[in-house]
Amino acid sequence: MVMWVFGYGSLIWKAGFKYDDRLVGFIKDYRRVFYQGSTDHRGTPHYPGRTVTLESAHAQVCWGIAYKVSSKEDEEAALLHLEVREKQYDKKAYLDFYTESTASTPALSGVMVYIASPDKKLNKNYLGPASLEELARQIIKAEGPSGPNRDYLFHLEKALVQLGCEDKHVFDLANEVRKLLQPETAL
Repeated sequence: MVMWVFGYGSLIWKAGFKYDDRLVGFIKDYRRVFYQGSTDHRGTPHYPGRTVTLESAHAQVCWGIAYKVSSKEDEEAALLHLEVREKQYDKKAYLDFYTESTASTPALSGVMVYIASPDKKLNKNYLGPASLEELARQIIKAEGPSGPNRDYLFHLEKALVQLGCEDKHVFDLANEVRKLLQPETAL
């Protein structure tokens, strides 16, 4: 049995597991948002960073990468890796994945995706929405074992550009972070 995993955040540029193929595409009726707190990678329990999760959004799409893992051994290793890496994401969903913007039939069905739900009882690290400036200020200040939170944002922005995918939330947030950093770099 083949497993497909959809990456919409750091999995786009750093899978971290063996895969046989990857497809660029999107899932429907979701949007990528910086609403999940990161206390283990891009922040700390005292000052969480922000990473992306998915939010239901009618008629919107979220672009990313679907990874194909074919062998049972590779699937077990990938799941072990992902369960540790994505441990702050409390939900797994199995969604349709599309590769053509005009397609009415998915290229793949049952693609696994990790989602951080807004349910604070299940997901203690959910931070939720904030203004663009508040998100940017938190991202600028946060740093964790995987590095500065701003690096996560800029890597995601670069990966999306390289894939030819637009994401207003990510691009606006990256531009806001750059704008707020300008006085710091002008010194």
